[in-house]
Amino acid sequence: MNQLDAKSVVVGVNGSQAAVNAAKWAIDEAYGRHLPLRLVYVIPGTRPETGWSGASEWDLERGETVLAEAECAVQSAARGAGKPVEVETAILSGDPAPVLTTESQHAALVCVGTSRRGWATDGSLGPTAAALVTQAHCPVAIIRTNPDGSPTQLGVIAVVLNDEPDNDEVVRLAMEEARRRHATVRQIDRRLDSWVRRYPDVPVQVVASGTGARAAESHSGAIDLAVVGEADADQLPGLVTPNCHPILGYPDCSVLLVRH
Repeated sequence: MNQLDAKSVVVGVNGSQAAVNAAKWAIDEAYGRHLPLRLVYVIPGTRPETGWSGASEWDLERGETVLAEAECAVQSAARGAGKPVEVETAILSGDPAPVLTTESQHAALVCVGTSRRGWATDGSLGPTAAALVTQAHCPVAIIRTNPDGSPTQLGVIAVVLNDEPDNDEVVRLAMEEARRRHATVRQIDRRLDSWVRRYPDVPVQVVASGTGARAAESHSGAIDLAVVGEADADQLPGLVTPNCHPILGYPDCSVLLVRH
């Protein structure tokens, strides 16, 4: 999808601290793209065709409360960062995964939060996130929250340079994220000169592909965000072994999946 056609940065909120942290993380995304931040609460167990008529009064009150609290947290964080954003809210009916997938058709990015660790076949990725990484029509961000509920700090963004058709877009988005968030990019490969020249203001660490954990660990800072392409999408929900991917520490970090 052409980003010029995108209407907003969408965040699914459900009353959890992880969702609020994801919404705060998305402030930079909306601000940097000059787009509204759209907070979406989905009333589960209702059918989209019935709309709110299929929901109880308690369901609607909870949705309004969750959205009001999330909006307040976002606005406070945005003011504190000096990055004012327009916030939209919506209460929708249906199952969260298909509803957010539909929302992604007109979004620059769809974002969800999680406090779970690792991607595993037992569903620890979570059903909504698992569906989004394989079905969304735009990039997907899955933002980790620490076990105590505090947001994870973004310091190192990792990306693999490879021969996949979408790799240039994956690397470009990783560099844009680093510029937007004043983070360091860890590029796993030897082909980096052109990207360094294009983003001279972004600190870059180089880890040659296949050099293993020791070389990666010699660089300071654990991986906080992995930027990956569509080739990884189908593997994410079932990826169990922590270090079977060139990005060490993935999949126990936040992930930004690039989709067109």
